[in-house]
Amino acid sequence: MKLHKLLISSICLLATLALNAQDMNFFDFKVESITGEAIELNKFKGKKILVVNTASKCGLTPQYETLEELYKTYNEKDFVIIGFPANNFGAQEPGTNEEIATFCKANYGVSFPMMGKISVKGDDMHELYQWLTQKSKNGVEDSEVSWNFQKYLIDANGNYVAMVAPQESPACDQIINFIEQ
Repeated sequence: MKLHKLLISSICLLATLALNAQDMNFFDFKVESITGEAIELNKFKGKKILVVNTASKCGLTPQYETLEELYKTYNEKDFVIIGFPANNFGAQEPGTNEEIATFCKANYGVSFPMMGKISVKGDDMHELYQWLTQKSKNGVEDSEVSWNFQKYLIDANGNYVAMVAPQESPACDQIINFIEQ
């Protein structure tokens, strides 16, 4: 009898987890901007979104230039890029939020929204990145953040679409096709 109850309990838990993965989306999260203000991500409803973890002292840092070009080209077409500085790889983002913001503006003219520095992997991974990297939460796929400038595509309804590897240009065919479709 105890085994039967345990089995039923386990089935109910799995069904709840599957339902939660389908119910949660990008717009359910709140984050902090690089200037310290609370941002509800539902403010981006109706826009296609590219989420990217960034770093100022990385070999891929020049991707900021392409990200900014992409943003300027498509931001009036219901598209937004959201940058999340992270210091998870080789201590390549050691600065404070203020230092990061200054660096991005001075060196790359970044005008797309930048959020406060977070962790994108490990025990202190931000809850948004838990959702982005776990199929049980995003309903689509598992994807470990492998390096700085890993990109995630989110549709206008807040649903996870795909992950794009760090080495891929922000202007690669996969991202351009996502924006233009």
